[in-house]
Amino acid sequence: MRRRQNKNECESDKYRIQNPDSENSRFNVWSDKRVLCLCLAFRIVNSLLIQTYFNPDEHWQGPEVAHRIAFGYGHLTWEWKHGIRSYLHPMLFVPLYKLLAFLRLDNPWVMMKAPRLLQSVFSAVGDLYLYKLSAVLFGHHVAKWALFSQLTNWFMFYCFSRTLSNSLETVLTVVSLYYWPCMRSSTKCSFVSRKWGLVVAALACAIRPTSAITWLFIGLLELLKTRDRLKFLFYEVAPIGILVVGLTCLLDHFMYGEWILVPLNFLKFNFLSSGGDYYGTHKWHWYFAQGFTVMIFSHLPFCIAGIIYSKQWKFAGVIAWVLGFYSILGHKEFRFVLPVLPIALMFSGYSLAVIEDPGSPVYRGKKASEKNTKCSPKMTVAILFLLATNIPMALYMSLVHQRGPEDVMNHLAGEAQHGKVKSILFLTPCHATPYYSMLHHNLPMQFLDCTPSEEKGVPDESDNFMMDPVLFVSEYAKKWSLPSHIVLFDSEEQKLRNSLTSFGYREERRFFNAHFKVDRDLQASIVVYVLVK
Repeated sequence: MRRRQNKNECESDKYRIQNPDSENSRFNVWSDKRVLCLCLAFRIVNSLLIQTYFNPDEHWQGPEVAHRIAFGYGHLTWEWKHGIRSYLHPMLFVPLYKLLAFLRLDNPWVMMKAPRLLQSVFSAVGDLYLYKLSAVLFGHHVAKWALFSQLTNWFMFYCFSRTLSNSLETVLTVVSLYYWPCMRSSTKCSFVSRKWGLVVAALACAIRPTSAITWLFIGLLELLKTRDRLKFLFYEVAPIGILVVGLTCLLDHFMYGEWILVPLNFLKFNFLSSGGDYYGTHKWHWYFAQGFTVMIFSHLPFCIAGIIYSKQWKFAGVIAWVLGFYSILGHKEFRFVLPVLPIALMFSGYSLAVIEDPGSPVYRGKKASEKNTKCSPKMTVAILFLLATNIPMALYMSLVHQRGPEDVMNHLAGEAQHGKVKSILFLTPCHATPYYSMLHHNLPMQFLDCTPSEEKGVPDESDNFMMDPVLFVSEYAKKWSLPSHIVLFDSEEQKLRNSLTSFGYREERRFFNAHFKVDRDLQASIVVYVLVK
């Protein structure tokens, strides 16, 4: 007796080719191994091309902490003193550093590139699972264009291979979505598959506690779908959640030397106390008007069309939920919503597949696809448009814009290797450059402190310097021992040139940084001053 199709299975037929065998013969399906090799090669090149500075957390909350664990020196920011960060993410880089030291490959260039190369491996896995998720939902033809959208998007190129916890969170989110049953078009999802989805989701939350925002929405969808809700909550979600949180707490207890619940501290600071507002706020509509719009860039119209054509409202709902929730918070950053960007790019891929096969927007027809063996003019225009708008942006942001901090640290690391650097003072906004993880020499360094004050409105050391550099340095000089090198941006260097000369310093090197300002005055270049003996 033929089994009746349920509603979800009927819905899934709208998004996939009805006969998978015919799809395979029509579209030369790529194997997972082939896709992974392609993505891995792409992301390795991607990571090597990234030579600019994006966000302090890329260095200070990952490689810097790992460097301290592996080599015994490195700086811990104020978050680590308050138990707001977990050691789970930095620990990924510790074996890498240990291996480089064992092989005696820990030179400045390798130390700068190795962490991103490791992240590029994780990113390639994320690319693969976006392909697999798209194939499950829509078929392999759409999956190819989803992968194309992922690899050509400028922001994914710019950010995905950086050592931010958000990058790894994004990888884990995509992997978990592939295994999560309520997000797949078919109800045929094994018990093991759902367990894997829960485990990876829990890891994403452990790496980045704010990932719970995404999984709260998806968990609610699962609860609405499942029949035995109590069993799902107490026999599946709870044991896995407790296990992952417990293991993370054991790691943090070992590293902190005391019992500490990092996710709770993280959420209390960023949500309950609005501690993130200390670093700046944006209007509620920023993600919709600027943030996410800039990230998805020229893929936006294709994404919107893909949502409409595919009618996959659950995934569209995830994007809307995350953007809406983060819009409530005052402090906003591009990287916070990175985990939903691949979902949006998957819809862009669906739209491109529809353009290539206009006779069958939901892929029920076969004849139209067989006729369209050549790329149509519309498809050619769409591809050229996406490439022409994204490639220049990706290369400019990765190779040019704000490259000064990494160039200056690479220079100082080389000088230190030859014994020419004794100590360094950074007269810049705090965390404006990488630190020991890139210098890789245990010598005295100092930067301007920016630890949030318990009293609102109280300027920190970095703020005082930016308000009046000359006065700050004149007071600061009374208590400093003259460092051999001083690093500062040209906007402050112009004001301090005479003072630095009077202390016996001269300009040694000047590195280009940016053509336009970002969140401060134009910092066109970064300058190194050396003490004249």
